[in-house]
Amino acid sequence: MQKGIKFRIYPNKGQKAFIHQTLGCCRFIYNRGLAMRKEGYEKGEKIGYGQTSAMLTELKKQEEFAFLKEVDSIALQQSLRDLDRGFVNFFQKRASHPTFKSKHNYFQSYRTVNQKDNIRIVGRYIKLPKLGYVKVRQSMEVGNIHHVTIEHTPSGKYFAVLNVEFEPEPRPNQGGTIGIDVGIKTFYSDSNGNTAANPKYLERSMRKLVREQRRLSRREKGSHNRDKQRIRVAKVHEKVTNQRNDFLQKQSTMLVCENQTICIEDLHVKGMIRNHKLAKSIASVSWAKFFEMLEYKAVWYGNEIRKVPTMYPSSQTCSSCGYRNPLVKNLRIRIWECPGCHAVHDRDTNAGINILKKGLQLQSA
Repeated sequence: MQKGIKFRIYPNKGQKAFIHQTLGCCRFIYNRGLAMRKEGYEKGEKIGYGQTSAMLTELKKQEEFAFLKEVDSIALQQSLRDLDRGFVNFFQKRASHPTFKSKHNYFQSYRTVNQKDNIRIVGRYIKLPKLGYVKVRQSMEVGNIHHVTIEHTPSGKYFAVLNVEFEPEPRPNQGGTIGIDVGIKTFYSDSNGNTAANPKYLERSMRKLVREQRRLSRREKGSHNRDKQRIRVAKVHEKVTNQRNDFLQKQSTMLVCENQTICIEDLHVKGMIRNHKLAKSIASVSWAKFFEMLEYKAVWYGNEIRKVPTMYPSSQTCSSCGYRNPLVKNLRIRIWECPGCHAVHDRDTNAGINILKKGLQLQSA
């Protein structure tokens, strides 16, 4: 089993220049390969990884493109493999059609593979192909490194994302079962009556973000001051992202440690974001990422994730007698009384109980 571990690296001036040279070359080869595939498609020819790899070999023989020999050759090949994977995902309807990469995108990355132990951590440094030893802030021990992705973020920071061999240690849980109903006002409510508040990190940082973006708009385009202000805006966004990821990691780990079976809704988040009134709030709360964390941690530690169908009326159904109340479709109704058995329900807790019941029914079926 493999997992990704992200460390911040601190390259010197020469290493920074080489990283950006490698990023530029990988972007050039990726775009060249994409253009070749599009041209072949228009002519009715089938172009795959083999043809684009041969194109790279021919380019290196030309004096005009001698600069391609200066960077990591494996990184160039991996950019073509990423392009090929992009087309596979597109034809399998898992992603949109690959697009050309722009040098004006402030997030850039390239990937290289560990061969003959040319990627390894030595003390406070990480050895990378062509770059040599780069200072790294290592926060945990790592296993065998398969490949590494070097990232340059909009805030000007550099990271190494290591794909390492990973054997999850058995983590005993309390053996419970739980149903989770996610929301916007509260991040989630469970079948036990517990709730997790929505931290609203983006909303809390909005005043500062608006102020910094207003200052950015007043800076002259192309000036050094505008670039410095752009980094300040990127740092605000980065802080919000880090806070949100930390919250999601802690919540998902807690649920996996306490429960053996976790029942969730199979939500189509992309479709829900099309609701312009709720799009910002839904995107900010990151349900999709939360579910993704639950799923891979369940695989690691042997838990079960049960997905309840999207159209199941969990909020409208009485968890006591099963009566369905269509009036509860109105989101403003938070507490309601069942006309059938007169039980009083909190909307979200009731939904969590129903999700748990439905999930366990699916499990037994």
